[in-house]
Amino acid sequence: MRIGLVLPDLEEGTLKLARQIGATDVVTSLGAHEGGGTGVWDFQSLLVKQRKVSDAGLCWSVIESMPISDRVKLGLDGRDEDIENWQQSLRNVGAVGIPIICYNWMAAFGWLRTSFTTRVRGDALATSYNHELMQRGPMNPYGPIDEEQLWDALGYFLRAVVPVAEEAGVKLAMHPDDPPLSPIRGMARIMTSPEAFQRMIDLVPSPANGLTFCQGCFAEMGIDVPATITRFGRQGRLFFAHFRNLHGLATDFCEMFHDDGDTDMFAAMRAYYDAGFEGPMRPDHVPTIEGDTNARPGYSLWGRLFAVGYMKGLIEAVEKTR
Repeated sequence: MRIGLVLPDLEEGTLKLARQIGATDVVTSLGAHEGGGTGVWDFQSLLVKQRKVSDAGLCWSVIESMPISDRVKLGLDGRDEDIENWQQSLRNVGAVGIPIICYNWMAAFGWLRTSFTTRVRGDALATSYNHELMQRGPMNPYGPIDEEQLWDALGYFLRAVVPVAEEAGVKLAMHPDDPPLSPIRGMARIMTSPEAFQRMIDLVPSPANGLTFCQGCFAEMGIDVPATITRFGRQGRLFFAHFRNLHGLATDFCEMFHDDGDTDMFAAMRAYYDAGFEGPMRPDHVPTIEGDTNARPGYSLWGRLFAVGYMKGLIEAVEKTR
């Protein structure tokens, strides 16, 4: 297993820090100022950023994420143009040598939280979600959307892009809906259970069609996390992992320190190991601790330093007891 960090800006000091704490991989994307968006991602922009990571002694192994328009996710007019742009971006990603794209199928809303300042251990600031509060908001801008519309659009998209991904040497890693609830303010969400992920994989069977195992989102589903890691890991469809812990379930949960939530993190790490997972794994959604800024809730640098140390300890413990 390889430990990665989300590094959106690739500052020199942060790249050095990543190496110093034992991370080997970088998870990043193209910002709007670099040509990121729903148009074609330029080969040159991708190459320059990839070389910056490589020159620092790290590997840009995951794009998280390359946006997919709501026209595509909902099967609306204009989706074919957007899919063609995404296909060309995918070819450019492959040409640069970035092996994994993490993407999602959340339309209208991305990941949702109702608080970015929930107090956890030692008054660290964490993100949390309460479904009853979220549902008080207005209907999504598209009106009521059912799940089959999203499934139909996903099948159309995968049939178009998976063959391109195979040719480009890129793996497509679907991320769960966060939170995995349907509907939210009238908008269906479909990546909400292990069964939904199996359906997604079976829509277009391919070694390029798999998932991002976001532990937090799967834990929100109330399932057996280690067993589900094993299920998809042994199919060879678990390409990328988010190591995350929380307290509660999808309708009411709070992000926690990695050593302080409901999930047995040692059992989870052991499941990755036993399933033969060798991909990148990154710490996800950490509390903001004293001395750091809460400008990017869930991505406190100091909180992630704590998480990486904990992850490395778990990995060593698993390896030495296997």
